[in-house]
Amino acid sequence: MAKKKSKSSNSNTIAQNKKARHNYNLTDKFEAGMSLQGWEIKSIRNGKVNISDCYVFMKNGEAYLTGAEIMPLNSASSHVVCDATRDRKLLLNRRELDRLSGAVDRDGFSLIATAMYWKQCWVKLEFFLGKGKKDHDKRADIKDREWQVDKGRLMKNKNLNKD
Repeated sequence: MAKKKSKSSNSNTIAQNKKARHNYNLTDKFEAGMSLQGWEIKSIRNGKVNISDCYVFMKNGEAYLTGAEIMPLNSASSHVVCDATRDRKLLLNRRELDRLSGAVDRDGFSLIATAMYWKQCWVKLEFFLGKGKKDHDKRADIKDREWQVDKGRLMKNKNLNKD
């Protein structure tokens, strides 16, 4: 009889960049695999990843992730040199790379990493094309969010008083 796989957690998310939505207007979503070393996979499985200050840049027609910290384990092999902040190549097809390089070069977009997650046995990176927000844009977003909360409270109170 075959055993059923049981997931240890419901979420496949490894790390998130929660500030990205606050600091950028995000438009187009992309998903890419990453070229990783063995010690990096072991560290990712232990959750020693930080992508809060990372971004994607284009170099020689290829996409690279920079600023992501994958901390090495204490039990890593002694003959492996572990660089926690090295640039990691993203695995995308040529059409996606051409589209990204055009958007970055011509239109002034930035490539912002928002999440790292497991997709089956592969580590994937979710990133967006985005433009930076100004301070007044951020204040407007905060104002809109607070208004939605207040509106929900008003509607709740209106429905309670109606009964």
